[in-house]
Amino acid sequence: MVLATTVLTGCTNLDETLYDQVGTQNYYNTKMDVVRATFRPFEHAFWSIQSRHVLNELSADQLITPTRDGWWDDGGRWRRLHYHTWTVEDGDAQTEWNGCFQGIMQANYVIEDLNTLSPDKFGFTEEEFNNLKAQCRALRAWFYIRLLDAFRNVPLAVSYNDVSQNSVGQVEPKKVFDFIESELKESIELLSAKESLGGNGGNQGQWTKAGAAALLVRLYLNAEKYVGEDHYADCEEYAQKIVNGVYGPYQLAATWDAPFDWNNETCDEVIFGFPASQGYSFWHYQGDTYWWTVPARARYYFGDAKAKAGDHNCKYAASPSYDLNGNLYDYTLGMPIQKFRNYSEDVRLKLYKNLGNSKREGLFLYGSLEYKDDNGKTLKVKSPNNDYDLYIRDAVGQFKGLPEGQYPENKKSDLTTGDHNSGWHFCKYPFYSDEDEGQMESDYVEIRLAEVIYSLAECKFRKGQVDEAAELLNSVRKRNYPQESWSRNLYAPEGQVQLTEKELLDEWGREFFAESRRRIDLVRFGKFNTGSWWDKSADADNHTEIFAITREVLNANHNLVQNPGYGK
Repeated sequence: MVLATTVLTGCTNLDETLYDQVGTQNYYNTKMDVVRATFRPFEHAFWSIQSRHVLNELSADQLITPTRDGWWDDGGRWRRLHYHTWTVEDGDAQTEWNGCFQGIMQANYVIEDLNTLSPDKFGFTEEEFNNLKAQCRALRAWFYIRLLDAFRNVPLAVSYNDVSQNSVGQVEPKKVFDFIESELKESIELLSAKESLGGNGGNQGQWTKAGAAALLVRLYLNAEKYVGEDHYADCEEYAQKIVNGVYGPYQLAATWDAPFDWNNETCDEVIFGFPASQGYSFWHYQGDTYWWTVPARARYYFGDAKAKAGDHNCKYAASPSYDLNGNLYDYTLGMPIQKFRNYSEDVRLKLYKNLGNSKREGLFLYGSLEYKDDNGKTLKVKSPNNDYDLYIRDAVGQFKGLPEGQYPENKKSDLTTGDHNSGWHFCKYPFYSDEDEGQMESDYVEIRLAEVIYSLAECKFRKGQVDEAAELLNSVRKRNYPQESWSRNLYAPEGQVQLTEKELLDEWGREFFAESRRRIDLVRFGKFNTGSWWDKSADADNHTEIFAITREVLNANHNLVQNPGYGK
């Protein structure tokens, strides 16, 4: 059943929405039955973020999964994503395809059920019931944006009960685009708006007018790639409305980490997030998302051995900036740590530390990670085989127990030659200790105001309003640098840094580092296939701009046609 719930403003006044499982057939006896059934697809949606994260980050230029002393080879699975050599047999794209369509059909089921119910019978006002029905329409649009982005050529399924309304095979991307656009515009009129500052509170996990408008911003920002149409003016219009508070009051957090912290339901930067808790669902604290972005024995450093997500692992690291002679690479793309270091006063560059009382500082893990054992002795986190102390570098190679400043004799640096020192790790969401009440209590942030502001800035930049774009970006960036350094770190005219297209893409990468979108941004800027980065040459063509439809999916529906450039 759905646990906890303020699902409609003015309907109930309980705690934060948390999703679990519920069956809907023959279930509608009470008002809360309707609410529970409506939000069942949201738990599946939360689960489904994992495949999107893998596809959009490991195929791009910022995150890597190198082998580490025999770990993380997995038959070359992660290398194929990195090199853009995935096949019709690789399962990550299939998980994304199946996960999205399962969510769409769950949403269709609920939408059709609600259309048969009378709001009066269950004590809903017409306004409340319309808001409820629009929840699954917005969620369905969210799934379709993901499918349009990843595969472009997909079926359009709008009914669970009457499959004659659904396409037999794929439809033109424009038809899917138009459907998403229409659904979101209609949903904006039906959804409730956030009424006051103080975060989403118990309404975390519900679509609002601003949430649906933000999905339109995403759709329009990438429309040139999706359907070959320029919708930057539409993107700018809706982004500006959100920033102006037309759809409710939102504001940037004072610090970069507040939108990801344990109490982020109180953060006014969060427009839409999936509610999470250690006692219920926490799909962002999983191996395919953020739990495995740190060294395998990081529990000693964090003090979180009792956390319900289990032990950590070292799946994700930042792509390196340095070769094995200590020289900086000269790639335009990738090298995310160096992109941060270009602004050396950035507070995010601090070593991640738990400060106690559910507080943290820093984004990255690097160098030696010291902790005290039960006897108060200071130790360093070791490799998982316990054969050397870690000293984490912004480089990939066989460092083993080499001290700081020394480099291995073997100068080969690629995805097959890493060890447990290779690549800075990161903590986007906090890893609080077993003593902290906020351990694993962060909600997953799907949309935040900063994304809307950056989208608005890009629209202005693309039409030549560079100063206006710079000021928008600076409104977010100011929190990352001491005020006395703003003249050095902000974009002109407020600071000394010139905003160029390259810098704009770099800044998207800094602000949204490891937030499941890097591939999308590279594609939009025309760099995903033409660019090169560490251990990755430019592609021969651009067919990998979208993913293959896997053989299993094709075999299940013979009306489907493989995407261009891929075999059957």
